Amino acid sequence: LVNYSQIFNFKKWLNEKGYKKLYDDRIVNSLYFENISNSMFHDSEEGVVPRKKIRVRNYPQSKIEEYFLENKISSLEGRFKKKKSITKKELKKIEKIGYSDNFYSSCHPKFYITYIREYYNCKTSRLTIDTNIIYRDYKNKNLKKKDTSIAVEIKTNPNHSLDELLQQFPFQRIRFSKYSRGFILLYT
Repeated sequence: LVNYSQIFNFKKWLNEKGYKKLYDDRIVNSLYFENISNSMFHDSEEGVVPRKKIRVRNYPQSKIEEYFLENKISSLEGRFKKKKSITKKELKKIEKIGYSDNFYSSCHPKFYITYIREYYNCKTSRLTIDTNIIYRDYKNKNLKKKDTSIAVEIKTNPNHSLDELLQQFPFQRIRFSKYSRGFILLYT
């Protein structure tokens, strides 16, 4: 978690540690699904495993219109993502009739999360910075909230120690789930 007031110091730290910008910034748009009981949210908040989040992600500024149906899975073995490319027609069908999941049953669109993502890389890790995070209800487009924080995610290379990297990281480390934050801001 990085506050907007810390971003200058954070980017200075990135530069000192040898991080280089990997790609141009891009807008990320995700439509999250949920069942009637909001089980994915509750499982996430309680730390239940196994659990998952179901979303359709796209990149609105891309020259190619692509949509990706993703299942973000947390299990005893770790976290991983199943990703499948779908067409706009398939997306519209899923939005209309829902998504049938073997664990959460019938899931329907709940809300969007949109943000700007920056990508960085160095020898030991990859890092993303998500800013201008906006949560918007699927049915009521006027129900939306802007997050006042910046989310930073670091992923180490397999041959590098996460503990060593975190010892060098001088900023606050907390669990930051955009899905959970959005759900809380919009519905509680």
